[in-house]
Amino acid sequence: MVLDQQIPLERAFRSPRDLQERLGGHLDAQGIATMAPERLAEVFAQRPALHRFPAANAERAQQLCQVVMAEYGGDAANIWESASSGAELLRRVRNLPGFGDQKARIFVALLGKQLGVRPPGWQEASRPFGEPGTYLSVADITDDESLAQVRAHKAQLKATARAAAARGAPATRR
Repeated sequence: MVLDQQIPLERAFRSPRDLQERLGGHLDAQGIATMAPERLAEVFAQRPALHRFPAANAERAQQLCQVVMAEYGGDAANIWESASSGAELLRRVRNLPGFGDQKARIFVALLGKQLGVRPPGWQEASRPFGEPGTYLSVADITDDESLAQVRAHKAQLKATARAAAARGAPATRR
């Protein structure tokens, strides 16, 4: 999820597997947290790059792994497995490097919808992304059809934003 920004979601979710392969088949928080930052940036930048902005995202991934090591015993699952409520889970995710409010809500929804991580209040904490029957984010993608529905929703959001910007755009000078 941390890499799901400014790149196609397929690439964002394939990148951890590619990173694992580039690191010799082993991917763990401790290894990434303690790796020389320059080395990790090189790994991210190898072609094809793991992200559109490889150096910045190598740094963000390393910071995330450092938090997982320091606060969650080196196991990312501890972020959600010990959360007593949806609000606590959202707070924990929101405090991770690379997670703003929307991405944190999407991740809580993904955990609930796809992985069965449902502490009390998880749907409210992830609103609107946790609501059943929606196609708003990666939390809702389970097959090609749901992917198409999420993409259609995002395209509609962009079209609405473009139309609003056009209505409020200042006149151009000739």
